[in-house]
Amino acid sequence: MIQKNNYILGIESSCDDTAAAVIHNGKVLSNVVATQKIHEEYGGVVPELASRAHQQNIVPVVQLALRKANIDKKQLNAIAFTSGPGLMGSLLVGTSFSKSLAIGLDIPLIDVNHMQAHILAHFIKEEEQTAPNFPFLALTISGGHTQIVTVSDYFKMEVIGQTIDDAVGEAFDKSAKTLGLPYPGGPLIDTYAQKGNPKAFKFPKPKVSPLDFSFSGLKTSFLYFIQKNVALNPQFISENIEDICASLQFTIVDYLMDKLKNAVKHTGIKEIAIGGGVSANSGIRKALKEAETKYGWKTHIPKFEYCTDNAAMIAIVGELKYKQGIFAESNVSANPRLKI
Repeated sequence: MIQKNNYILGIESSCDDTAAAVIHNGKVLSNVVATQKIHEEYGGVVPELASRAHQQNIVPVVQLALRKANIDKKQLNAIAFTSGPGLMGSLLVGTSFSKSLAIGLDIPLIDVNHMQAHILAHFIKEEEQTAPNFPFLALTISGGHTQIVTVSDYFKMEVIGQTIDDAVGEAFDKSAKTLGLPYPGGPLIDTYAQKGNPKAFKFPKPKVSPLDFSFSGLKTSFLYFIQKNVALNPQFISENIEDICASLQFTIVDYLMDKLKNAVKHTGIKEIAIGGGVSANSGIRKALKEAETKYGWKTHIPKFEYCTDNAAMIAIVGELKYKQGIFAESNVSANPRLKI
């Protein structure tokens, strides 16, 4: 029996963060994330190490989420978990744990699409953020995905543009590695960029179809630019780090905004929401706010804690599905290539 007063446990394990959250009628009671530091040594996520860390972290993370929410597991009405997309080994840990816990508690199990969750995180009830009205355009930007999605209802979404090669988050991280910055380097580029001149250096914006993205060429041209200038001046990076980062970030953000403007023109929709780890970037946030005045858009930017991978976004999707009676079958499995 579906209840109106419900507690939903969300579990997220798509990549290298083990997360659990409890939502009660749209409000987050707890949102716990265990970050795996070991990947910093390798300059990127190592799938095998990630799945092992999930196995170690998932029980204490769920216990802490329940304790912070001040509820007993027997009070839960359903368990929502990330079924994909993501790393297969990581997804399997969350899927197996969630299925076992749901069976043990005899409550519904709800499978959640990770990319839909980034979009629907806007419907978490928070004073600091507003929920978009349907229909709206969603720009999902992360380490693994770059997409423009039309959202006509909670579970009626269509991808109208996406990257044909690399994701924007990867472009930031790989460019940071070229500069000798530690992983993950995207946030460090953002930090340096805020003190630099965005017009100091010019980088090319890839030319593809109006709604699609490409970042492989930009990464290559950035690499050649750095190699050429370091050959002329070994201190080039250290002497110009702020301007380099500001110029790179300006190019990427301007490119993202070009695509959004094309999407608005294509659909006629002026309500925009962003999601995914890169939506924490100060440059894209500033550009979206400026677009409200410049183009008459209405923009929605999530709280920082709901940008990167987290379980609150999984839990809110779980609650929305729970209210509609949309539950997973007992044979549900992880799908690393799950589409919106």
